[in-house]
Amino acid sequence: MPAAASPLTARDLARAVLERVETGGAYANRALSAALDRAPGMAPEERALATELVYGVLRRRARIDRALEALAAKGLSGVDPRVRIALRVGAYQILFLDRVPAYAAVSDAVDACKRLQGGRGRGVAGLANALLRRLSERGEPALPDPARDPLGHIVEAEGLPRWLAERMLAELPPAEALAFAASVGAPAPLALRANTLRADRAALVARLAAERPGAALEPSPLAPDGVLGRHLESPASTAAFREGAFAVEDTGAQLMVELCGAAPGELILDACAGTGGKSAHLAALAGGAARVEAVDLAPAKLAEAGATFDRLGVRGVTTLAADLTRPLPDQTPRYHRILLDAPCSGLGVLRRHPEALVRRAPGDLETLAAQQRQMLDALAPLVLPGGALTYSVCTFDRDECEDVVAAFLAGHPAFRVEAPTPGRVPWDRLAGPGGWVRTWPHRDDADGFFGVKLRRGR
Repeated sequence: MPAAASPLTARDLARAVLERVETGGAYANRALSAALDRAPGMAPEERALATELVYGVLRRRARIDRALEALAAKGLSGVDPRVRIALRVGAYQILFLDRVPAYAAVSDAVDACKRLQGGRGRGVAGLANALLRRLSERGEPALPDPARDPLGHIVEAEGLPRWLAERMLAELPPAEALAFAASVGAPAPLALRANTLRADRAALVARLAAERPGAALEPSPLAPDGVLGRHLESPASTAAFREGAFAVEDTGAQLMVELCGAAPGELILDACAGTGGKSAHLAALAGGAARVEAVDLAPAKLAEAGATFDRLGVRGVTTLAADLTRPLPDQTPRYHRILLDAPCSGLGVLRRHPEALVRRAPGDLETLAAQQRQMLDALAPLVLPGGALTYSVCTFDRDECEDVVAAFLAGHPAFRVEAPTPGRVPWDRLAGPGGWVRTWPHRDDADGFFGVKLRRGR
């Protein structure tokens, strides 16, 4: 009778997800979510460890590799990618997880490498044993002093590519750039948006507190319908979620929708709707009495958006697949408001998508900025006189932010920047001298967003 298969461990799952991300091009959040869905019997503490390992290794990959390379006499450039992943998972536990004994991390990595080589000889298993034991005994090489060498510290300690560290330091004072860089290695907060079509924020907090008494739930100081949740595991499994009382939506994203605004009777375009979170928020801001058109290039995302609208009880939203980088037909409607949350480099959401640390390159920013300008040019004629076009991106670099807006204004003199209107949001904490709005992970406990409202003259 064959022996029963060993149960899937958190470390096994993490290695499998990292392999999909690093060699198959998958997105970490989707790959991890799918893997956890396929392991419903995994204990909560194991699920938490798997999540920690996946995101931790991706966020700290450069620093981990630096430590391993310093101990490998012949280097690791020729090592099988799966072996390198096993080494990284082991090294992350040794360097960053005090609760995991070093010997356990070493033993698990060695066993994983033995399975990779089919149990034959020492080979890579011996390499893993030697390298990780040295790391546990000697630690990593000394890191640059952040006060004397902020650039070196961001690159070596925080593991950011040099070009990105230089851009951070160009946009922020050294102390803030260091804080921003450090935030990339930290877990992103869980932010919820009370669906005011079903429940206000106070009612949502009370309901979730009753369902999950161990959770810490605080009203967001920035987003008027936002709630910051901690120790709230699997929010989508709550009855409140199933019944449409809330959506999971980052604080920064909520603020971009608030900047756009919505009012009853208006026709509003969500120009890059994705899976529908912003469209649903716009509909809620208008009390369900506006018409919102959700447009995206990907039909699969719009199908997911439809399910979101059904869950949240959103009415008056229609979906359409279209390419907004191309001229639109003359019969396209004219809108009171357009929200363009444009495709971008995602440098403000590295906590959620750490794979971008190795996938992005400086040349990407120029390509993306050209696409963003193209989309703004295509949308400008669709704004009614007196209407507004709100532009937002989840990044901080000038190429995709101020420079894109300046180019648009130069080519469209009928538009002007409109400063945020005082009201539900404390815009004075977020608005810059040019009338634009920014959120920063290290300042606002939110994803990094840039947004500006462009008003068309009458």
